[in-house]
Amino acid sequence: YLFCFFSFFLDGQAQVLLKQREVSITRAHKTTTSMYCITEDVPDFQYSYIHWYRHVPAKAPEWILYIGHSAVSYDDNSYSSKYSSSKKGTNVCTFTINDVDSDDVGTYYCAYWHF
Repeated sequence: YLFCFFSFFLDGQAQVLLKQREVSITRAHKTTTSMYCITEDVPDFQYSYIHWYRHVPAKAPEWILYIGHSAVSYDDNSYSSKYSSSKKGTNVCTFTINDVDSDDVGTYYCAYWHF
């Protein structure tokens, strides 16, 4: 199974850069995989909101979750057993997919903004 994701830039009140290192990830059925979003110039990173989306060709991007200060909020509560996210240090956000299957193929993006 192939997971692709790219660097994503967002303009906000300040110039912010979100970088995603890997070009693609391949995992066997029923395994777990993680990807990382490295932020630059995100004020108060631990209190910021980092969102994760999945895009499948010919469909609109699907919002999966965001992580704030200490909690994750999901688009659908059933996602909580499939996806998780955490923050590390002052600028790294991790996104994890559990029990990988063919329905998980897509392009995953991180995004940032304050509510």
